[in-house]
Amino acid sequence: MMTVDFRSDTVTKPTPGMLEAMMTAEVGDDVFDEDPTIKKLEAKIASMFGKEAAIYCPSGTMTNQIALRIHTQLQDEVICDKRSHIYLYEGGGIASNSHISARLVDGDRGRLSPEHVLENINNPDDIHLPLTRLVSLENTMNKGGGAYYTLAQTKAVSEAARAKGLKMHLDGARIFNALAETGDKPKDVGNLFDTVSVCFSKGLGAPVGSALVGSHEHIKKAKRVRKVFGGGMRQAGFLAAACIYALDNHVERLKIDHKKAKTLGEQVATLPYVTGLLPVDTNIVIFELDKKILATDMVTKLGELGILAVPFGKHEVRLVTHLDINDDMISYFDQAIGKLKSVF
Repeated sequence: MMTVDFRSDTVTKPTPGMLEAMMTAEVGDDVFDEDPTIKKLEAKIASMFGKEAAIYCPSGTMTNQIALRIHTQLQDEVICDKRSHIYLYEGGGIASNSHISARLVDGDRGRLSPEHVLENINNPDDIHLPLTRLVSLENTMNKGGGAYYTLAQTKAVSEAARAKGLKMHLDGARIFNALAETGDKPKDVGNLFDTVSVCFSKGLGAPVGSALVGSHEHIKKAKRVRKVFGGGMRQAGFLAAACIYALDNHVERLKIDHKKAKTLGEQVATLPYVTGLLPVDTNIVIFELDKKILATDMVTKLGELGILAVPFGKHEVRLVTHLDINDDMISYFDQAIGKLKSVF
């Protein structure tokens, strides 16, 4: 029986080339600002997104939480979609780290419009309400099944927010997946935001790390926040080398993952008890089961066949493709789910 891990694109192992880059990396103490490979990565990713500086952190959660902290003050509010990672999957950090509230809106599969922003800005003269300070977008949108923004959509939201004096942050955990579909340049996206969080350990396949890019002033503040969050690392250049390798070698291949995800979507749609399937835009497949079937039960049955997936709601299951998924695994999945057609 084959084991196929569709739980997340974070489960990948370093490729031989990536391991070689890691083992030969020149390193120093990054807390002392002496790691040359960290500096190389930070300069590289900042330049790609048209920003002055960057800071490397252990996780995308940390880079997002740092951004929230540096853009807001006590009693402020951030506008975000109700499916946002910063709200659902970061341990309540909006409240515990920054002491701000979240104005949750219901976008199109997690994507906000200018109207969503303009209709949710609080009256700054009303002392009963928190001050609206920041808009946070997520691209691609995890809970939206990998939905992505076009550059025009992002620009419209950014212009609406900035016209009202609001800051813009992008949770770009899978931003390169989005760019693979739109064909836009990272710099074009970066120009529309004050800060961007970029994850290297998802679709790009690095083992650890995310970066926050922004102005020199933003990153100066971010370093202080990273310190208090416990995110300062020492000879982290070994990890940064993997991220540089990923940027140089794994961006162009993302469309391969997207193609495999579309095939998975077509396969699960044949199950008689699958009642819904979100459009498969990138590398995420989310399908809905008949209300009589729990997602946990479906995941258990898949596991018995060597297919690893995650429940994504009471009746929803998520599958994610990545660089460790090959064509044989896609074929095996098709055969495996064929055995489940009469199970439930």
